[in-house]
Amino acid sequence: MNIVWPKDSLVKHEITHTGEKPFHCRQCDKTFNEKGSLVKHLRIHTGEKPFHCSQCGKSFTMQGSLILHQRTHTGEKLFQCSQCEKTFTEKGSLILHQRIHTGEKPFQCSQCNKSFLQKAHLVLHQRTHTGEKPFQCNQCDRSFLQKSYLVIHQRTHTGEKPFQFSQCDKAFN
Repeated sequence: MNIVWPKDSLVKHEITHTGEKPFHCRQCDKTFNEKGSLVKHLRIHTGEKPFHCSQCGKSFTMQGSLILHQRTHTGEKLFQCSQCEKTFTEKGSLILHQRIHTGEKPFQCSQCNKSFLQKAHLVLHQRTHTGEKPFQCNQCDRSFLQKSYLVIHQRTHTGEKPFQFSQCDKAFN
């Protein structure tokens, strides 16, 4: 079957076959195959969050994130596990959950063959081999494997202790 494409659409479609990524972020050197993807990415650097929740005012960089967030207000969970009937707001969360039942761990480390349920967990694991610590404290020379470790560390500089025990005045970071 042959498809007739308008010229702009044809050029855009050809990129999917060549792997070309002609749209380049000048701030971090990341590249994209679509202009729209670059525009969305740039919001990371600008902090722009044009999509706002009408119920709580929380803002998002992408419309899809707003739609998922709005389900927290409605309690809507469209995706149900066929094995245990647990429900989820996102299809991706259901797919991830189903791996618990199947035992599937599709993301494998090329250095030690350890396998993971999620790609993000593999990426973190690979940093133990490379020594990469991409999250650096702007107050001192320490660097961390993941952002959450940096956030906890930064509290040593600010003195922030966000977790307070309800029975007394003791607070923890």
